[in-house]
Amino acid sequence: MELLLEVEGLKKSFGGVAALRDGRFQLRAGTVHALCGGNGAGKSTFLKILMGIFGRDAGSIRRRGKEVEFASPADALASGIAIIEQELSPVPHMTVAENIYLGREPKARFGGIDFRAMNRSAQKLLDDLEFDIRATQYMMNLSVAQMQLVEIAKALSHNAEVIFMDEPTSAIGEREAQHLFAAIRRLQAQGRGIVYVSHRLSEIFQIADSYTVFRDGAYVGSGALADIDRPGLIRMIVGRELSEEFAKTNTPTSEPGIEVAALSCPNKIEDISFSVRKGEIFGIYGLMGAGRTEIFNCLFGLDRPSAGSIRVDGTEVSIAKPADAMAHGLALVTEDRKLTGLNLADSVRANICMASLPEMSPAFTMDRAREADASRGMREKFQIKAARDTMPVSGLSGGNQQKVVLGKWFLRNPKVLLLDEPTRGVDVGAKREIYRIISDFASSGGTVVMISSEIDEVLGMSDRIMVMRAGRSAGTFRREETDAQSLVHLST
Repeated sequence: MELLLEVEGLKKSFGGVAALRDGRFQLRAGTVHALCGGNGAGKSTFLKILMGIFGRDAGSIRRRGKEVEFASPADALASGIAIIEQELSPVPHMTVAENIYLGREPKARFGGIDFRAMNRSAQKLLDDLEFDIRATQYMMNLSVAQMQLVEIAKALSHNAEVIFMDEPTSAIGEREAQHLFAAIRRLQAQGRGIVYVSHRLSEIFQIADSYTVFRDGAYVGSGALADIDRPGLIRMIVGRELSEEFAKTNTPTSEPGIEVAALSCPNKIEDISFSVRKGEIFGIYGLMGAGRTEIFNCLFGLDRPSAGSIRVDGTEVSIAKPADAMAHGLALVTEDRKLTGLNLADSVRANICMASLPEMSPAFTMDRAREADASRGMREKFQIKAARDTMPVSGLSGGNQQKVVLGKWFLRNPKVLLLDEPTRGVDVGAKREIYRIISDFASSGGTVVMISSEIDEVLGMSDRIMVMRAGRSAGTFRREETDAQSLVHLST
């Protein structure tokens, strides 16, 4: 098979700090190649160099055997290379079609935009991908998951020969992921080369033919996925053995933690009932749009339910706003830490203390010593890797950012943890650390309700699992009573 892309000895430093020490890679026509590595391994820097966003300090890039250097993403696109980025950048007040063809809109007879042709072309692309989105919808009315699908469609609309996919399923559900995989296989059959970046190892083994691993900014190894197993790939990524992927040590008690009865919210969820004991990890699984996040929005006072009751520690509570939920011991880790979990412009310290401002400022002015002590305690507890806690939280890896979000809530000593996709966008090593945090919290008598799109995660961490379908519960099962096939079947 012909080499579409060959990279050797790629290097890049920022302020004297090496972000990429030895980037090496080969992509052949008609293949899906997984680029693997933990947070901070150099994958993002590598892709940004290949897309012309960063210049390189050293190394060579050959496109179909010819040496190339891209000064901008436009140069990369002109060479037939496109990227689906993890960070979404939609124009909210424009339609789906306008976002897909932004800057390259089809022209009408007298020089204006041919909106009819653009909408028709965009809708065909979305229909071919089997994405349930209308080309004329406004982006601001879409969910995060739907925006991710539009980003995928936009990249594929360039008809590129080489396509980088950076965490393309991070915000979409199982059904949409399968549609994406079908589209990838069609592109593969056409001779395109796909570079697939994901922390979800189950996806990598499902869709990719070959792999390359980076660690600490350097190439570690590559090969055919048929020649390596999951433990072996994990060992290459983290540089050590992981004794077990899921750190689960909790034992449910008989005491009630949170009890939800007949909870309903018009056009979102209907008649949702479940109870979770102290010490228990209760998983919620379902496809995109099934109503999973909507349950948390009701429990945390972000939405007002039309019916139903909530009990915490056996006592019925009234929750009209997030402050009420927090007062009753609830904590919510949202599905998008960068959008709703963190203030990216602020420091690590400020983010850790964000949910505890009244305690940090008893005399209407911030007690800086108390704030610093609280931040230090959470950073030590969760082993948050930061040069200093006054640095911007945006400078941390995905796993460390997620631990900052957890630290923010643990500072309040919550009774109930509501976790929406708690390991989205973090590497396998950081995932295990987060699983340990969750398990330790439950082991100490806390109550955990966890939403996850990853079946392995739901089965690996939950004591019981509720399956959501079309805003309703499709059943609740003990982990030993069910398997991946049953969960998918019930959710569709």
